[in-house]
Formats: sequence, C-alpha cells, structure tokens
Amino acid sequence: MLARWVYAFVAAAIMTQPVFRFAPSPNGHLHLGHALSALLNFDMARAASGRFLLRIEDIDATRCRPEFEEAIVEDLTWLGLEWEQPVRRQSAHFGEYHAALDRLDARRLTFPAFESRAEIARMVADRDVRERWPRDPDGVPVYPGAARQMRHDERESRIANGEPYAIRLDMERALEWTGPLTWTETGAGPQGETGELMADPVAWGDVIVGRKETPTSYHLSVVLDDALQGVTHVVRGQDLFWATSVHRLLQSLLDLPAPAYHHHRLMLDNDGRKLSKSTLATGLRELRAAGASPADIRRLVGLAA
Repeated sequence: MLARWVYAFVAAAIMTQPVFRFAPSPNGHLHLGHALSALLNFDMARAASGRFLLRIEDIDATRCRPEFEEAIVEDLTWLGLEWEQPVRRQSAHFGEYHAALDRLDARRLTFPAFESRAEIARMVADRDVRERWPRDPDGVPVYPGAARQMRHDERESRIANGEPYAIRLDMERALEWTGPLTWTETGAGPQGETGELMADPVAWGDVIVGRKETPTSYHLSVVLDDALQGVTHVVRGQDLFWATSVHRLLQSLLDLPAPAYHHHRLMLDNDGRKLSKSTLATGLRELRAAGASPADIRRLVGLAA
C-alpha cells in the first residue's frame, strides 16, 4: 500500500495528466538515496495515472561519463522502472539554455563575474574579520558583488581577452521584476515546512546561472527542462528544498509555469550525513551483486508494500 502522503499528493493534482521525472547526473553510480527518489516519482506517477520521465543532467562535461549513464539505465531497469522515450540529455540542449541567458541579459539582469573561487574566499575572509559575511543555504559565502558595478568597457575588454568568468544573476534587479514569490510544498522542508511557502531567493545572493564555457547552470537548466518537458510535480530530496527559491525566481523571470514541489526525506549514512556516490555500501550495483532484490531495495528505503 502506498504511504498516506502519496494519496494526499495525488489528490492535490489539478493537471489532466501529471508528469513526474527522475533526473540523475551521470557522474557516478546510483545509491539508495537515488533509489528512494526514483521509486517515489515512479510510484506517484502510477498512482496519479501520470507520466514518468527520465532525464540525464549532464551539463558537467568533465565529470559526466557515458558508462555512468549506462549504469543508471541498468539500475533503474533492474528496479522495475519504466519511462518514456526519448530520454532528454541536457548536453544536447545548450542552445535552449543560451537563449534563456540572452533573455535575462536583454533585461540587464545578468553580469559577468571574473573572480575565481580563491579570490572570492579572500575577499570574504577580509570581511569576516570585521563581521561574519553571510552564507547561502548551502553554506557558501554570498558573492560580494565586486563585478556588479564594473564598467561596461572593462567587462568587454576582459571577455575579449579570454578571461574565464561566471554569469551571475543580479538578485536586486531580478526581484524588482518579480516581487514576492511563493511555491506549493506538498512534502516537507528540513524543518517541516509545508503548504504555501514564501520563496527567499535573496538568501542566495547573485547566484550563478551560467559560465563562459557552459551557457547554463543547474538552476537554469532544471527550470527550463521541467517547463519544456511539461513536468507538473517535482519530487526530490530535502537537500534541494532551499534551491526552490531560486527556481521560482527564474520561472517568473522567464515566464515559465511553476510545478508543485514535494521534498522528501534523505537517506543518511551511519554518521547522519547524506549518502554520496562514493558510498559503496549503499550503491545499488554493490547491493545487487551481494544478492539484494528490487523488493529488498524498497524495504531498505522504507517503501516496502
């Protein structure tokens, strides 16, 4: 029997045919945390007579590898999941992401920032001496904003000289376009947050939406993909709960629909940390090799029938 909250989630659906998706990155093998998210999406789609999609989020060309994508398909098939074809791969859609960046730039909502991570760390360290510099929800220092006021000719000169840069969203200007934003949470955040929630994109500062070598970021590509694929329900781990504020902002700026969100519990290791792809003891391939069945995996992630 599906858990009680699945029925509540399905009852909240207002679309004719809900669309769910599981979107892993092929930069390692799947573990129990991925299994929980994939199975939840699949079960909810079936309970709602909806569609289930698999998307491969492979914008990071340095870490994503074809053999990991093959392993993802193998593991999910072994679990008994089925999905629509063709599978969307982000690396095949850079043109769409670039066009979205152009839209933001046309509104003067983005700017190139040339500081390296080390340079930003030094800038923040200097400020921390006087007063602790704010951190974003992931614990990373908020961008100090040095490049926001850079003269246009200096920016163009540095770009022409081939300097690497990140494309950042001017958060202050962006919020002038959108005003307050909310989202519908049918799951729960880390502190039990649920229902109609206020977005807080300011907490992220001038977030990165692209780079010189890659015309997108996780935040930008995920909201575009969800909209272009007609995703109506985003079911994902609580580690992405706070990122929803950035996603709602980008959806508003790009005139994209807002799906319903459902953030679920995380699978943790013995030390209480979120599982990583290097945790072999919880890897699906390792568990399968040790004799585990798909039913065993459902039991281990708390979804046994």
